[in-house]
Amino acid sequence: MFKKVLIANRGEIALRILRAARELGVRVVVAHSKADADSLPVLLADEAICIGPASPAASYLNIPNILSAAIISGADAIHPGYGFLAENAQFAEMIAEHGITFIGPTPENMRMLGDKATARRIAREAGVPVVPGTDALESPAEALAAAEEIGYPVILKASAGGGGRGMRLVHGPEDLENAVMQAQEEAKAAFGNPEIYLEKYIEEPKHVEVQVLGDGERVVHLWERDCSIQRRHQKLLEEAPSILADEVRRGLTAAAVKLAAHIGYRSAGTLEFLVDRDGNYYFIEMNTRIQVEHPVTELITGVDLVAEQFRIAAGEGLRLRQEEIESRGHAIEVRVNAEDPEHDFRPSIGKVETVLWPGGTGVRVDSHVYAGYEIPSHYDSLIAKIIVWAEDRPAAIRRMKRALGETVIDGPGLKTTIPFHKKVLENAFFRRGAIYTNFIARRMSE
Repeated sequence: MFKKVLIANRGEIALRILRAARELGVRVVVAHSKADADSLPVLLADEAICIGPASPAASYLNIPNILSAAIISGADAIHPGYGFLAENAQFAEMIAEHGITFIGPTPENMRMLGDKATARRIAREAGVPVVPGTDALESPAEALAAAEEIGYPVILKASAGGGGRGMRLVHGPEDLENAVMQAQEEAKAAFGNPEIYLEKYIEEPKHVEVQVLGDGERVVHLWERDCSIQRRHQKLLEEAPSILADEVRRGLTAAAVKLAAHIGYRSAGTLEFLVDRDGNYYFIEMNTRIQVEHPVTELITGVDLVAEQFRIAAGEGLRLRQEEIESRGHAIEVRVNAEDPEHDFRPSIGKVETVLWPGGTGVRVDSHVYAGYEIPSHYDSLIAKIIVWAEDRPAAIRRMKRALGETVIDGPGLKTTIPFHKKVLENAFFRRGAIYTNFIARRMSE
């Protein structure tokens, strides 16, 4: 096992990695920006090194500064968390060149499945169903021809990114050319790569993802999660297991393992699928990193995914066997964002004066926030994840309602998404499992 790990991230995921490292007996160095100097991961770390000013480009995306911090501190491994450099193959290669281990997939894994258009091609090679669509588009004319063949509506997506950036829904040929140019410009601005591709738009699907672990030789799945409740393609609430027929679940999980094994995948990863109303499922992309929503999988399986990342990266191999990984009970996670849901989820920043987290059986809180913490304006609005486990879905909903009722995050003018989540839990469609990717736009408005 490693002696010292540098965490190249911030917020709740940095704290999550720190805790896993401590339990494995690994010393922790937190690389942080000036804006995060008083953050909880920094305060709890064995060592902390400032890697630049508040701007992500000058700090958490600054590869030379992060590498320098690792070398100066004597870290023998780097964990990138999620976002920032977590899926940057060049970063992983540069780390290896300096004799430092990247806790994550290989650069080859990231290149093969990190690019969505390439991932679609590889999925087809592996015999995994994909949404009808194209590889990388060369021109608007090519997009028009493909859309005519596939049939409208279609959706344009950035090959190199996620989070809804570079994504455009098109209902007819009159709008396609302009949408292609807009998507390319947005993709270039967000990811430095203007490449986009086109897919058939599946109406009212479920967004289901399968968690996998691999050591380069063997792959196992840890069942699936439903991530359908989204706003502008950003997930807000996740649960495991998803509400699927058993035969669909078996097909999904088998397809995920098949694709990950096809490329000799190493570390934790998530394969995302759309599932239509008839139970047909289509692979859409793979996230070659730990996911924000990984705790729901941990609660139904009892597996510490971050600790397994450490062990695999340290060369210990995959300890788990598929027949040993059971799915027990039901887990729900809500993302608590510093946003005002009554005003179109407008960011809400400021000082947190009072914090009261929920407790009791089956309740987990992942958060870097404490009383006196100043929420910075430079980063993602996620400030906490509240996760519950119970013996079945109705009990998990009741437990989450209780947990949210206990939670207090207060400060001058500070708003969070907790009131929104309370409404979701009371929603009749949600309670009976009628959850699709348009849930907020359609079911919440109704």
